[in-house]
Amino acid sequence: MVNQPWLDLYPETIPTHLTLEEKPVHAYLTEASKRYPDKMAVHFMGKEFTYKEMHQHSLKMAKYLQDIGIEKGDRVAIMLPNTPASVIAYYGILYAGGVVVQTNPLYTEREIEYQMKDSGAKAIITLDLLFPRVSNVFNSTELQHMIVTCIKDFLPFPKNLIYPFIQKKQHGIKVKVAHSGSNHLLTEILKIATPDPVEHPLDFEEDIAILQYTGGTTGHPKGVMLTHKNLIANASMCDAWLYKNKKGEEIILGILPFFHVYGMTTVMILSVMQGYKMVLLPKFDVDTALKTIHKQRPTIFPGAPTIYIGILNHPDLKKYDLTSVESCLSGSAPLPVEVQEEFEKLTGGKLVEGYGLTESSPVTHSNFIWDQKRIKGSVGVPWPDTDSKIISMETGKPLPPGEIGEIIVKGPQIMKGYWNQPEETAAILKDGWLYTGDLGYMDEQGFFYIVDRKKDMIIAGGFNIYPREIEEVMYEHPAIQEVVSVGVPDPYRGETVKLFVVIKQDHEATEEELDAFARQRLASYKVPRIYEFRDELPKTAVGKILRRKLVEEEKEKQAQEKLG
Repeated sequence: MVNQPWLDLYPETIPTHLTLEEKPVHAYLTEASKRYPDKMAVHFMGKEFTYKEMHQHSLKMAKYLQDIGIEKGDRVAIMLPNTPASVIAYYGILYAGGVVVQTNPLYTEREIEYQMKDSGAKAIITLDLLFPRVSNVFNSTELQHMIVTCIKDFLPFPKNLIYPFIQKKQHGIKVKVAHSGSNHLLTEILKIATPDPVEHPLDFEEDIAILQYTGGTTGHPKGVMLTHKNLIANASMCDAWLYKNKKGEEIILGILPFFHVYGMTTVMILSVMQGYKMVLLPKFDVDTALKTIHKQRPTIFPGAPTIYIGILNHPDLKKYDLTSVESCLSGSAPLPVEVQEEFEKLTGGKLVEGYGLTESSPVTHSNFIWDQKRIKGSVGVPWPDTDSKIISMETGKPLPPGEIGEIIVKGPQIMKGYWNQPEETAAILKDGWLYTGDLGYMDEQGFFYIVDRKKDMIIAGGFNIYPREIEEVMYEHPAIQEVVSVGVPDPYRGETVKLFVVIKQDHEATEEELDAFARQRLASYKVPRIYEFRDELPKTAVGKILRRKLVEEEKEKQAQEKLG
């Protein structure tokens, strides 16, 4: 154990140590179906499904997978947005003894092919709209089966009849898939399969539940091996943190995609463990989100800063009642203080920032939500059973409070390793510690602060500049909706700061105005030298701004200029 000053801050209601029951992830759906058989597990665009129904559907999926040859340890990919099918597929694969391979529905053919080859997936469960994309790479992978579902499959009448016309209008294509050969329809599976799969014994600590691929902003994506223990531990920590929530009573907004580990753990797995109702949205659309919150009254709203920013800047925000929201855990990117304060005023609930990585299932730190002290700008303290420390990048030795170094973490939520990449695993996992690659510091009380990614740090004229600090300052400007700063090559300083800015609707701001604003609040060497105004910034499906994509765009632009 390292020095853990933060433990003195824990309220009595949050245990510092959790005793985990050694049972697999899917065992909790079995329990929920017995404890809450008639309780609604999922709400999706007007249609609801009970825990008993979701359990039966998942068992049928499992049996069908086994019947077509899926054996224990085989990888099965899910390439779906948040729908009832994504939940059924996830638990069905686990009941079958398989390993879930989460696949982003936005992936290109090249990305799908790489992930299927790397994971060795034998089957994939996907949408009809994505069928052509998967079909084009199917024969160049180890895939043997494709299970197809449609959004309309889980819509209420008459939406299920209208949706195909809307889909054709929006996407310009209508895909028809027959239930034959290597192609299978989920609707047919749920009609013909029996809910009695063979039960495989699983090792709680060693058996992999999912392969969660990292973003791959540099090099090829890596498959993060997360065990049943990893996932149950992190969801249990989340439950302990949300100690005011009532088992079997909460409603959680499923706006974070389940193909991302953050949404999977803090929404889906947590909900099933605690008997919550999930209100699913297939994608983030601010109008739909506001209407859904207003009508469905969720109490828990995990999200990302861009989601909260989008809601706060909606022109018709005052028309909607968001006061049902009691607790929000924000992740995937730094949470601007102004966003936190405005959202809490709007809802009357609590919004706090957390921190973690795909490799940690994902959460390791968070601010306290209720009662206890929290510090704005901090990512809080380590969760139960989680150790953390700051080490010197030069010596690897622990640093005292206030000094910036690399954050490393240890706990039961830390991954088993990278799939088929022992050298990459050894580089990031040492003696049980996960080396995050993030720079930060800890204060005297034990609160942690993220300064930036090591690779995102800008070195201008010999000075270390942390993008997060610049962004926090610029978010204070009343006209700014979104902002991101990057380092771009500079012949004199080595690098200089460029700021990408999205201005709020009905607001204006000039480069001169922003420059004057920055100079009043930042040391001169930190002030952005270049500004670029955009209508939107590139983001991941979970709403994280793709800083590396902007950096790559700048490099390409400069290369073109040299050639020109």
